[in-house]
Amino acid sequence: MGTLPAIDPFKMIRTKRKITGISAILLPFTESGDIDWSGFRAHCVRTADAGLTPAVNMDTGFGNLLAPEQKLAVLDATRSALGGRAFTAGAFVSDSPGSKFNLDAYRRAVAEIVARGGTPVIFQSFGLTELPDAELVAAYEALGRDCDSFIAFELGRMFAPFGKIYELGVFGELVRLKRCLGAKHSSLRRELEWQRLVLRDAVRPEFKVFTGNDLGIDMVMYGSDYLLGLSTFAPDLFARRDSYWLAGDTRFFELNDVLQYLGFLAFREPVPAYKHTAAMFLKLRGWIECDSTHPRSPTRPESDRELLRGIARQLGLSPP
Repeated sequence: MGTLPAIDPFKMIRTKRKITGISAILLPFTESGDIDWSGFRAHCVRTADAGLTPAVNMDTGFGNLLAPEQKLAVLDATRSALGGRAFTAGAFVSDSPGSKFNLDAYRRAVAEIVARGGTPVIFQSFGLTELPDAELVAAYEALGRDCDSFIAFELGRMFAPFGKIYELGVFGELVRLKRCLGAKHSSLRRELEWQRLVLRDAVRPEFKVFTGNDLGIDMVMYGSDYLLGLSTFAPDLFARRDSYWLAGDTRFFELNDVLQYLGFLAFREPVPAYKHTAAMFLKLRGWIECDSTHPRSPTRPESDRELLRGIARQLGLSPP
């Protein structure tokens, strides 16, 4: 693919750009450990009403922890709640280190999403990420034959043990797959994402680089769009921030700063516990009744609640 030009992030900033936002929806639970379906459906609608595209069965929705029938129920609830509006959903195949890539299982997961009107987000697995580079790209190409479009996903291992950040050359081959409309990049490293943006601009400018950097949500300034878990805390405020950027309104920066402060608190170690932080924040906002999470997901200390109240006040919210 040749050598990329030297990266100067200061020259990459793109002002007054319309940002595409996809928000990974938290799947809320009740105190008894059941899924809070009414809270989930309401949050899907709330997110779509704000102008963001809901993403379900993602890491934020415990996609790697749900039973197959639960994931199908999530898809059905999403389609019903949104009434034909767009959504994306994680296509996840559970396996273990050393497993063979299971193309048939991935194709079934993709078909379940497509049948309900969603766009698949291809989650990684041990079987997928352990493939040699050429076979890995061929696997994505094969999955693209079963849908009009899909989103690829690079996931750092701080999020999941099966994750892998691809070599830049592999990413470039994904950019060239016509049915791959974009890729979520979750390395939490700006340099790697800047590289992908430069490559994208050179190869296929319409390809979307969806930042998954919850510790650098201002990557939208450089040309990234986003598919974030942090945005599930406040889809309304992310939409407002995005509208400020489009309008060239300097209020973007102050709002982005406070949202990033929330991200720093939520996505500290252990990173997967951010889902409990999200549940606490949504309950604080009065959007869900219980801040319990999946029983296999780590939790945050009670002391976080007062910190979240302070951030909510900084965001102009009025928590009890």
